[in-house]
Amino acid sequence: MADHETKFRTLQRQGTLNPRPKTVRDALFLEDDFFDPRDLVQVKYEMLRRVRTEGKSVTDASANFGFSRPSFYQAQSAFEQDGLAGLVPHKRGPKQAHKLTEEVITFIGEVRLKEPSIRLPDLVNRIQERFGTQVHPRSIERSLLRHQKKRR
Repeated sequence: MADHETKFRTLQRQGTLNPRPKTVRDALFLEDDFFDPRDLVQVKYEMLRRVRTEGKSVTDASANFGFSRPSFYQAQSAFEQDGLAGLVPHKRGPKQAHKLTEEVITFIGEVRLKEPSIRLPDLVNRIQERFGTQVHPRSIERSLLRHQKKRR
């Protein structure tokens, strides 16, 4: 079915695809097409709703929806703070290149102006010598791409 595949790709692209849909054992998700065990936000919301409005225990709801009790409480807290948007998973890890400070980026720009054909490994060595910071060449490459996009 085309809609099934389209929804799968949409959930995947949005980062809301449930990585463990087979662990959802709730009857509605098994019997009704409206309830999709692949939709992580819908699964979390229904888990929270069962506890809040139907009086199910946290242990039972967590187990039936494929989550641990700590995950239930994290979802509950996120929902209370941000509503449905709180149930959307957030990107993990650093949000920016923390080693590539403005000072380092300025240095990279200066070196590249003087030596346009400098190779990334050589640039990595110069950064190490100047700032004592070990930076991966790919981080520099991504930073340069981001700065190019900002100029457009």
